[in-house]
Amino acid sequence: MTQLTLVIGNKNYSSWSLRPWLAMKQFGLEFNEIRIPLYNNPDCSLKIRQYSSSGKVPVLLHDTQTVWDSLAICEYLAETFPNLQWWPEEKAARALARSISAEMHSGFQNLRQNMPMNCRAKYPGKGLASVVQQDIDRITSIWQESRQKFGAGGNFLFGNFTIADAFFAPVVLRFITYDVHLDTVSRNYLESVLALPAMQEWINAAKNETEVIPQYEF
Repeated sequence: MTQLTLVIGNKNYSSWSLRPWLAMKQFGLEFNEIRIPLYNNPDCSLKIRQYSSSGKVPVLLHDTQTVWDSLAICEYLAETFPNLQWWPEEKAARALARSISAEMHSGFQNLRQNMPMNCRAKYPGKGLASVVQQDIDRITSIWQESRQKFGAGGNFLFGNFTIADAFFAPVVLRFITYDVHLDTVSRNYLESVLALPAMQEWINAAKNETEVIPQYEF
């Protein structure tokens, strides 16, 4: 099989890139990685367009196929490698996993804008407007519901790691950066995601990056 290649942005800032990267790592896929720093270089969009007409990361390259958008990439991988358990096996759990992944994918704009992902930084209490707290409350309710209904088989939202966990991984990093207060269930889940070797690999690489994007810094 032709080697997979994933085009990503800065590991310190690119939450969209983290999702498919983490999923691919967790499911043991071997892939090449092309990192294109965002915003600092005026040519970054042109560089990305060498791989995708969207001009955005992440981008997956496989054979003659180009797939962009983090959710589309994960769904493509689930179809391409059906022997791996990308989604929960049970229909009801799978429906919930897809629903919350799509909600994370398209929603929570207040959290995104006020608490941008920044693995290197520590900003306790920053960005915590009332509208952001509403997003946080919704996210923790999702975590609680998923763990309560379907999490008995392991430490993740649906027991074993799935695409849903990859989609909430950037939120885990945000909650660490901004020292968000969490209930016990949510805190335990956060620590399980954070403890993944792949997450630690991403964080360590992010800390070694030198680029600074001012709009993502307080």
